Amino acid sequence: MFSENLAQALNDQINFEFYSAHLYLSIAAYFSSIDLDGFANFFTVQAEEEKFHAMKFYNYVNEMDGRVLLKGFENPPVYFDSPLDAFEKSLAHEKTVTKRIYNLSDIALEEREHATLSLLRWFIDEQVEEEKNLNTVIKKLKRIENDMAALYMLDSELAARVFVPPVN
Repeated sequence: MFSENLAQALNDQINFEFYSAHLYLSIAAYFSSIDLDGFANFFTVQAEEEKFHAMKFYNYVNEMDGRVLLKGFENPPVYFDSPLDAFEKSLAHEKTVTKRIYNLSDIALEEREHATLSLLRWFIDEQVEEEKNLNTVIKKLKRIENDMAALYMLDSELAARVFVPPVN
């Protein structure tokens, strides 16, 4: 069993991952409201990934004989200036998640909690992918600017995204 300090930090992360899922569903709703269903799909899949992340932490805490403490969270934003704005805010959020994962790693390292470090290595690798995926779409949106045909082509591309839970 890990320390109370680490248990609290892990619980905070569980709750933050569930907030992330809620945030991404809010962004999906924004895209649905402006008839960009492929963009909405991208964020619906993103929400599924965040729920998976929350449950990965949840299961780990339980496996380590800890206690999961679920809490409420603030309402996510519901209005965005543009598709680019929604993606840039998502990237800023993911950078916050990355910092939080690094902080958890620092605590686990300080406490010599090697099992937790092993779990967190997976999340660190996952954050590299999360930020890369958002950056890729941001770059495309910046190139597109006001080209509606290109926007709808990107919408079609994003409609193909699916959530496949990792096997490990």
